[in-house]
Amino acid sequence: MTRKFILAFASIVLFSIGMMIWIARQTTASEVRAFMFPGGMVSREEIVQALTEYFQSHGSWEGVETLFMRGMGERGYGWRNRGGMQGESGMMHGMMMNQRIQIADAQGIVVYDSWERSLRTKWDAQTLTFADPIRIGKQTVGYLLIEGGMNFSRADESRLVQRLNRVAVIAAAIAGGIGLLVAILLSYSLGRPIRQLTQAASRIRAGDLSKRVEVRSRDEIGILAETFNQMADALEKAEQTRRNMTADIAHELRNPLAVQRAHLEALMDGIYPLSLENLQTVLEQNHLLTRLVEDLRTLALADSGQLTLERSTLDIAELIRRVCDHFGAQAAERQIEIVLPQRSSNHTPTLQVLGDPIRLEQILVNLLSNALRYTPAEGRIEIGLEESQDQVKITVKDSGPGIPEADLPYIFERFYRADRSRSRSEGGSGLGLAIARNLALAHGGHLEAANSPQGGAIFTLTLPKAARKIS
Repeated sequence: MTRKFILAFASIVLFSIGMMIWIARQTTASEVRAFMFPGGMVSREEIVQALTEYFQSHGSWEGVETLFMRGMGERGYGWRNRGGMQGESGMMHGMMMNQRIQIADAQGIVVYDSWERSLRTKWDAQTLTFADPIRIGKQTVGYLLIEGGMNFSRADESRLVQRLNRVAVIAAAIAGGIGLLVAILLSYSLGRPIRQLTQAASRIRAGDLSKRVEVRSRDEIGILAETFNQMADALEKAEQTRRNMTADIAHELRNPLAVQRAHLEALMDGIYPLSLENLQTVLEQNHLLTRLVEDLRTLALADSGQLTLERSTLDIAELIRRVCDHFGAQAAERQIEIVLPQRSSNHTPTLQVLGDPIRLEQILVNLLSNALRYTPAEGRIEIGLEESQDQVKITVKDSGPGIPEADLPYIFERFYRADRSRSRSEGGSGLGLAIARNLALAHGGHLEAANSPQGGAIFTLTLPKAARKIS
């Protein structure tokens, strides 16, 4: 990732530098010319070319002063047109500021002087060496001498442009080096949290689920780090739950298996006589094992979303009464009163829900057996039934000691028992409430637990109502 960041930044820097150099090379020459020759000024080579064309046209230097216009009355001279002459009208005026222009014939005699100081004088050999020859073919027909001001030729312009381009390249190289250094620093800075995430992921893959990364910002990288930590927390919790559940399952299975084995060995050794009473104990432990395995299978199917429900429309009040009848004898033995929901005129004749009758009965059995387990003798269990526009709410309230506040958040976890002093035979396997909540969720409802202000625990089961048929 760091290498990609560096390459990306480097590509941007190099592209920007290349574009800067290309634009500079394309515009430097014209900008220099415009600066050195403002107002459309021309170079010395262009003057020589214009004078050559004048001589070819006239055959002599007579009247060459007409090639220049308004020269003496202005501060500078310049070209009106870079293309030589048009008829007899002058095409040049105003060269450079404070420049003196002299033209001599082939013998070195001055035929034009912009300052009018040396007309008809003859240059010496040294002066001729400084002048630009004017040739037609191989014949020299005159000389041009420009003094003062800014004597700027094409060669001078080319050299200046080369120097400016060289300076631009050096500046671009320095800027590029600084840009690349900044790109490297930024790449390592941006890539550091990603490297930390990669290392943490490798540690978690190796089994160290306690590894976390530091959240340094609230941008996308920071959100990714926070999400990673949450994922690691969930994995660590799931792994701890798996270990605890494995240990709990092993413990739950070991007890009935040990009882079965002890009774079978006693029967085989003749310690216990082979009677129906002694075989009944083995059968009860077998039923306990069967129920535990079936409960675990139900939870596994619910977790994976593969729990099959045979849905049908049923009267939930009738189902409640049937379940209560099942526990009638057990409640009567301990003188526990079970109060069924009473119908009122505000209710419809039946409260119908759409669900699996067997699974819904399993939920109610778990809730009622849990209430009976914690309700003291001569206690009371109240079952409520309410409806709203689209839901049915069933409450099971006991008169027991209630659920300790420290245990309330964990009451629906697997193998969890608030009263750990109870034996398995009295306290159950710890799967009933977990199964009840998963079955409620599978029906599109939910199951909650709380402590009643009047004392005791209260469980609330909410189920969606069945759609009414319109006749």
